[in-house]
Order: sequence, then structure tokens, then C-alpha cells
Amino acid sequence: MAERPTRNYKAIVSDIAEGFVVINPLYLKGFDEDSLKRLNEAIERRQAEVRKDPLPPNDVAAIRNRNMKLQRLYTSLTILKNYAREKRFSLVEKKHPLKKKIAYF
Repeated sequence: MAERPTRNYKAIVSDIAEGFVVINPLYLKGFDEDSLKRLNEAIERRQAEVRKDPLPPNDVAAIRNRNMKLQRLYTSLTILKNYAREKRFSLVEKKHPLKKKIAYF
């Protein structure tokens, strides 16, 4: 049985943010369902990191660079979610709502 190659999701997401890798349905065909869930989590984590970094208000180039990274990450998330919807699986674990407890006095 052939070994599946291990992927460094942090590196993939970093390449997406920098614009070296473009996410499209053909690129996503090489990923299984579990890998796509991990990629989704890594992209969301990277988005939070980029948003958290402070920027000087006068540095227009840095602001533009940050916005481009966020745009690339958001676009890849949208493509990933639509691909998962087409393949009919969820990227997020569904949580069961808490059952309402009725108190009888």
C-alpha cells in the first residue's frame, strides 16, 4: 500500500497568503476530506494571525500588503467551502445543541 505524503499546512497557507499558490478545484482534488478540514483550519488560523499584526497608520505599502494577504486567504476559503459543498461534506464539526432542561418545581 502506498504511503500518503504528509503535508505542511502552515507552509501551504503561507504560500497562499503570499500569492505563490492559487487555490482552485483542480488543486483541491489531491486532498481528501480530512486534509481539506485541516487546510480550512490552517487558513482560518492564518487569517487571525494576519489580522492581529499591528500596522503603523502611515505605512500605505504595509497596509496594502496586509489587505492583499487577507483577500487571498478569504478567496481561498470561499473556494474551499464551495468545493466541500459540491462534494457534500462539512468542513466544520457539527456541535449538538444543548438540550433545554425543564425545571419542575
